[in-house]
Amino acid sequence: MTVRLRPHHLLCMLTFVGKGYTAAFTENYIRIAARLSEGEDILVVDGPDDVCAPMLGEIDHHCLCDSVTERDRKARGAVEALLKVPAGPGASILPDKDFLARMREAFHAGSIREGCQRCEWSPLCTVIAASGFEGALVVSPAC
Repeated sequence: MTVRLRPHHLLCMLTFVGKGYTAAFTENYIRIAARLSEGEDILVVDGPDDVCAPMLGEIDHHCLCDSVTERDRKARGAVEALLKVPAGPGASILPDKDFLARMREAFHAGSIREGCQRCEWSPLCTVIAASGFEGALVVSPAC
């Protein structure tokens, strides 16, 4: 199986600790984190993804807003610059130990967080990064 993620969720997955917009959103994301931790590939998509799915039925969901599309654009550029691989729609990424280590190091340093600007979760993500990503649910797949 493959987990479908939009570009800015490549950043969000680094600090997800089981908190979210709604109970359905959080439960879904916990399942996604487990799949990623088991080594499922990521397929980068344009627009709403597997993380967004529970929000799409909500009246005021933000998954199609221009501000979120801009987060995707910025996150894509930052991830591509860091990893030197495509991170746009159609890209396939393996969230292995090296990927997570490089992404978390850059996230902690702030060098790939341009896509996090104006996100309500950014302060929490900063605290999680400062703790060494303690409690983050996406972990390196077992060997």
